[in-house]
Formats: sequence, C-alpha cells, structure tokens
Amino acid sequence: MALPRDAAIVILTGAGISAESGLRTFRDADGLWENHRVEEVATPEAFHRDPALVHRFYNERRQSLATVQPNAAHLALARLERAWAGPFLLVTQNVDDLHDRAGSRQLLHMHGELVRGRCLGCGAIHPWPGDMDQASRCPTCQTGRMRPHIVWFGELPLDLDRIYDAVERCDLFVAIGTSGHVYPAAGLVQAAAPGARTVELNLQPSRVASAFQEARTGRATDLVPAFVEELLGG
Repeated sequence: MALPRDAAIVILTGAGISAESGLRTFRDADGLWENHRVEEVATPEAFHRDPALVHRFYNERRQSLATVQPNAAHLALARLERAWAGPFLLVTQNVDDLHDRAGSRQLLHMHGELVRGRCLGCGAIHPWPGDMDQASRCPTCQTGRMRPHIVWFGELPLDLDRIYDAVERCDLFVAIGTSGHVYPAAGLVQAAAPGARTVELNLQPSRVASAFQEARTGRATDLVPAFVEELLGG
C-alpha cells in the first residue's frame, strides 16, 4: 500500500488484538464477561449496588495482566509509530496495558485503563497496578474513594474530541480486532476524512465491515506485522 510517509494515520484496536495474548474478549457469545453479566460489573449502578463485587472483579482482571505479554501485533504497531514521519494516533477500546508495554506512546485508551484508578471525590486519576477496595483512598485529596478508571456502560468514552479530530483529518484509518458492536468506536470509520483509505484487519468480518474500503481476515499476529511492513515499504 503506497502512502506518503508524512500521511496521517489513525488506528483503532479492539479485543481481538489482545485475545491472541491470552486475554479473553470483553463479551463472549453468551453475553458474559468472565462469567458475569455486564450489568453486574460494568455499570455505575452495579458499583453503587455492590462495590465489593465490582472491585473484586477488576482486581482479578488486573492480576491477569501479569500473566500475559504483548504479541507481535502490539509490537508491530509500536514499531510503526516509531518509524512513521507523519501524524500517528493509536486508539484502543481495550482496558489492558499491552499497547503501553509494547512501546506505543501516541495512544489513547477510550474506554479507560485497568491499571489506573479515579477518585470519586476530586476526580484525580492515578496509576493503580495493585488491588483496589472500598477502603482505597485518593493520593491527591486523601479522602475520596477510588473506583476503577474504566468507562462503564452508560458513561461517555474518553478523549472523543481528540479522536474524532484525528479521524476526520487522517489519510488512513485502520481498525484491528474490533467487533463493530460498541459505539461510538464502531462508527469512527464513517467519520474518516473524504478520500481517506479505510482498512479492517480482523479474524472475521466485523459488524461494520462493509463500511471499509478493504477488509482482510486472519490472525492479528499475522495480518498486522505484514500490513506494517507494507506501509514501511518492507
């Protein structure tokens, strides 16, 4: 794929890219996330109703990150960022830290991050690699209770203005490992600039695959490194 090296690239990643590192996708076919209904662990109402359960759930997810490593797809995207001369933005729906550990820096976690916590009092966000519970207090204000820094159902994704601005200006938009079920992420392809190239890389076509000019199917660990090689002229 011929693309000027000063072209603007936006890449969106979803659960499929992390699944190949051993992390389960957000929701299985039966609608469960790690054997829980999302209404039990991924809404503000759930946290208000049973904070102990929600904290326990995210503590387990946080602990699972220690058992997995970035895969070839994560590493290829970090390599592309380092080598690319033009504007580059990686947007992920994933709450894991695999892109961060792979070396990606121009990175936005639109659905939050497992390894961060947010104060319910002052709103401060802090790194939080360990367990969190109802006794956890904010390091900034000292009194506010902490919650996982996760965008739950019914909450607005993070950095949407910056994301849409980048997508509307990009020359290439790529979606990797996304299902096309979760909005607004699923609708980003339709916001791409007129004339932008749009490509989907997925294990199987997403729900919005028809909105892309090109779709390639296969494992992310195969497709993404090969696609990066094409972009870099390898």
